Amino acid sequence: MTRLLDGALEIEQVVFDEETIKARVKALAAQIEEDYRGESVIMIGVIRGALYFLTDLTRELDMPVEIDLIGFGSIPNTTNKTGVVNITKDIATDIEGRHVIVVEDVIRTGLTTAYIMSYLEERKPASIALCSMLVNPDRMLMTIPVKYTGFEINDNWLAGYGMDVHEIGRNIPYIVKLSRKE
Repeated sequence: MTRLLDGALEIEQVVFDEETIKARVKALAAQIEEDYRGESVIMIGVIRGALYFLTDLTRELDMPVEIDLIGFGSIPNTTNKTGVVNITKDIATDIEGRHVIVVEDVIRTGLTTAYIMSYLEERKPASIALCSMLVNPDRMLMTIPVKYTGFEINDNWLAGYGMDVHEIGRNIPYIVKLSRKE
């Protein structure tokens, strides 16, 4: 087992290496370009986890793209059961009548993501799609349409490429499985 980040995380294995991630991001960008040919899009990253994915994805796009961010905070004993969240950073862009793609790092239960999508839909975009680097279909508590998926995962405890454990590990340029939940 390899130790990384000055021993802050104990890594069991690399799940998706840098080359695999880069190839998948490039494929997702090509799919988005095809779907929105001749259009512009606003990509809204869900902070903090989606920052690396959002950056890499938008760099691969050869089309007009605007970027904004939305942040949320969990409400103790509520968010993981209901999906109700506290918006801590709202978007600054007017999305009415515009094509929007919400970019997530990982979708597990889908509750929080569904809340964010509903919140943004109230602003009447022309279209709204969801793009997530990782999706765990086994834990989904509701059906939400993920138009662009990087990879499907299971219940392993992961870090890297934006995902963290107590804010540690986001900067690892690949995705790792931890030996245990830290």
